[in-house]
Amino acid sequence: MERISTPQPFVFKKMAVAIVVVLIIAAIHIFRVGSYLTGKLFIWYYSFFSDIIIPIGIYILICVNDYLIPGLGKWQTKAALVFGVAAASEIAQGFGLPILGATFDPLDFVMFGVGTFCAVGLDKLFSKVFSFWSFGEKKVPTGETLVRQSKMWE
Repeated sequence: MERISTPQPFVFKKMAVAIVVVLIIAAIHIFRVGSYLTGKLFIWYYSFFSDIIIPIGIYILICVNDYLIPGLGKWQTKAALVFGVAAASEIAQGFGLPILGATFDPLDFVMFGVGTFCAVGLDKLFSKVFSFWSFGEKKVPTGETLVRQSKMWE
């Protein structure tokens, strides 16, 4: 067994923030906020809103456990990962594989970039608002110990 120094309250607080962000994103989709819009705003919402908001949710979820994976504590790494996954799903759509959508649109790449940029901004904002949130560094305060059983399946 490998021991990783990780404070449990730190993780739970970040997880609580991430859950709120994801629930807001889900509520926007469930309550179909776009159905209250009209004209070009309606078309824009249904064409690109998810392409912006979903990368934000994924980025914030990655932030919860970014201290566990070497190199993932940097915002640049998280942003590249989020954009890369979104772009890969769009490329797959271009080849007829419906992953996270069914229609290929080159403008989606721009929207993924906007969403990733907004996620980095939100990450930075959270680091200023919440004392337990860190931005751009692999900050793991000392405290309780989390035991990770890396050889669990052996």
